[in-house]
Amino acid sequence: MIRRLYRLWPQPRLLARLWLLTALQAVLQGALLGMLVPILDAIVAPEPDFATATPWLVAGAVAVALYAVLSVVSSPVGFAAAGVLAAQLRRRLMRHVSTLPLGWFTADNKARFARVVTADVGNAAHLAVTIGGPAITSTLLPATIVAVTFAVDWRMAVLFCVIAAVAYWALQRAARISAIAEIELEIAATAVAGRAIELGQAQPVLRAAGQVDGTPRMRATLENHRETYREGMRRARRPFFVYTAVVMAGFVAVLSLAAWLLLNGHVSVAAAVALLVLGARFLQPLGNLIDLIGALRALTNQITRIEDLLATPTLPAPVDPVPAIAAADIELRDVVFTYPGGDSPALAGVSLRFRAGTTTALVGPSGSGKTTVTRLVARFFDVDAGQVRVGGVDVRDLDPAVLLDEIAIVFQDVYLFDDTIENNLRLACPDADWAEMEAAAAAARLDEVIARLPNGWNTCVGEAGAQLSGGERQRVAIARAILKKARIVLVDEASSALDPENEAAVTQAIANLGNAPDRTVVVIAHRPATLAAADYVVSLNRGRVDEIGTPSELLATGGAFARLSRQYERARHWRIAGAGR
Repeated sequence: MIRRLYRLWPQPRLLARLWLLTALQAVLQGALLGMLVPILDAIVAPEPDFATATPWLVAGAVAVALYAVLSVVSSPVGFAAAGVLAAQLRRRLMRHVSTLPLGWFTADNKARFARVVTADVGNAAHLAVTIGGPAITSTLLPATIVAVTFAVDWRMAVLFCVIAAVAYWALQRAARISAIAEIELEIAATAVAGRAIELGQAQPVLRAAGQVDGTPRMRATLENHRETYREGMRRARRPFFVYTAVVMAGFVAVLSLAAWLLLNGHVSVAAAVALLVLGARFLQPLGNLIDLIGALRALTNQITRIEDLLATPTLPAPVDPVPAIAAADIELRDVVFTYPGGDSPALAGVSLRFRAGTTTALVGPSGSGKTTVTRLVARFFDVDAGQVRVGGVDVRDLDPAVLLDEIAIVFQDVYLFDDTIENNLRLACPDADWAEMEAAAAAARLDEVIARLPNGWNTCVGEAGAQLSGGERQRVAIARAILKKARIVLVDEASSALDPENEAAVTQAIANLGNAPDRTVVVIAHRPATLAAADYVVSLNRGRVDEIGTPSELLATGGAFARLSRQYERARHWRIAGAGR
């Protein structure tokens, strides 16, 4: 475990220093106990020999002073270590996660990442300091005492070794059970965390449904956590009692052997007393190990979860990445892609080309592969077969940072940070001047929103943008994409749930994205206004291309796109009939 911890932290010197100080203290304790033998031999003799005892007493006083100094030095190191180690490891994890494919960030993986960064890292850093030290002491102190005891009486030292071996066996058994229980409890706790997040996010729905105490699934998850904890505690009792019995039996064996050695004249009274003291100090830290084993196994499992996250494979990095994109055209060549764990391909042999300076609308039923196309262009995933090329270069050969610098994405579910509108826009271009900010807001029709807000640009949008409507959040996202000045913009129109005013504004904002002559816009379109503003339309169905052409060409063919347009036109004229009709 110590080796794994040492490898885990980017700069483990502080941890190594703390453990070294702890190890020195443990060895020093054993050495101090060993000094009892010559001191007692000299003082308890029929004629006390203080001349012989004095050097040992002086050495003992020096050792005690050194032990006190080590304790004073190690205390601040220990206090500082936990916070520093947690900060180091969190930075390492965040750097690693920033290199993972964006497709990795599913709801489950995001919850897992949050759990590891908050609970596991904090607990691992804390336990490495508060449990690692006592664990080292409880191991090195008995080992030092065994070495000292060999110099006093080999038979007692052998007994110590036998006790340690049996205790180790019992401890391993307890550790295995504790590890299983901790893993099961962590799974249950993660499920509770996921349901708690759901409870917080779905408050409006739950209150409207009268489910203020949470959903049945939430209550079942809490009950499962309670049962898992209780079952884990029940299974852990037996090995705990077995280990305690081993330590107590060891104490009885030490008393019996010391008495036998004394009564048979094998050791003096002073040596017998020293052996009993050594035996007590040998068994006491061994007894502490059973109390530490649960925390040690929790630490081991936390380390495993952190290591698993750090071992998550990143997208393969090119050995000699192309440093720049020459043009903003996009091409898919015979692309085949299946989502991890999926049964059928999301795209099957798709070939497309989006020319620089054009706007292309992707249409098709749900599950047709529209979103998959945009994800592969942004390299959220790598294709199973075929190529995705940007500027004539396979995206797998591009520097990932260069690719993402050239791409702006407007998601269907827009996420805004709990900050002002200004700062949410400046994420795209921190150095933008006011003229650029205002131009981007005007192009995205965000200026209308800012004008009616009491604090204007300084309005806080709330957590995830909750203070703004869906259409207003999309306007912020589009303005951010415009401000970034990326040559490739991927948009999910997602206007189906918007009111007419926001729908018209978002549609116009998307159309404004395509005004730049060198910008390539790919939009997952749902509304005729967006489709009419597109230069080309690609109709997808079941992961394959059905039609490609201009909107007027496809309307004339009478194919899938024409049918979709007719259905929308009919839906526009629907009316709710009166109650009496």
